[in-house]
Amino acid sequence: MKKLFTILAIAGLLFFGTTQNTYAQEEGATTEQVADENVSFRQELKQRMIEGGPFFMGIVLLTLILGLAIAIERIIYLNLSTTNTKKLVANVEEAMESGGVEAAKELCRNTKGPVASIFYQGLDRVDEGIDNVEKAVVGYGGVQMGLLEKNISWLSLFIALAPMLGFMGTVIGMISAFDNIQQSGVMSPATVAGGIKIALLTTVFGLIVAIILQIFYNYIVSKVDSIVNNMEDASIQLVDILVRRK
Repeated sequence: MKKLFTILAIAGLLFFGTTQNTYAQEEGATTEQVADENVSFRQELKQRMIEGGPFFMGIVLLTLILGLAIAIERIIYLNLSTTNTKKLVANVEEAMESGGVEAAKELCRNTKGPVASIFYQGLDRVDEGIDNVEKAVVGYGGVQMGLLEKNISWLSLFIALAPMLGFMGTVIGMISAFDNIQQSGVMSPATVAGGIKIALLTTVFGLIVAIILQIFYNYIVSKVDSIVNNMEDASIQLVDILVRRK
């Protein structure tokens, strides 16, 4: 939990602390200072969020921060779980030839990553036969896959939730616009502009949050698939090594 709260704090600081100054300059114009009216990206973003309403904009922002926290945690975990499986298989085979199964187990114990953990579980049951080794590898592989996919479902929830919150804000904004028309009794642009503006801003921010989180989600899923494929391939090679030694 402490790690999650730390990531949330970092994500919030990164979001609010990032600024980007926008400048306008015509091609071929002499070097002049840009007008003072240009505002920073952060100021513009804050202004639009205030105009969109604190309630829905706050919830959409919360989904972004939570989604980014989960995405950053998963990316760090998956990168730490990535192992050079070819090198690991070669080292395990070399260790078994020089020091036997115990040397190979010690090598796997000192190596980080799910592949090394699966190898250790399989090597720990060598005396029980190849069938039990395969069962241990498959069973513990499922456990490692669950750890790799941990919290990804929450990320997909935030991806779906952000645009829905935006659309809800859109509906509420339109209702507010029609309420203003009903109260004033006059159909004028000034009467409905406020409600429509809120509706459009909530929709835009919800879609932006969903797009950002979707990019992270696709990267994480592809990373998990890559690690799982390496796990399966390395597990097959481990069984082949044990069969040859028998």
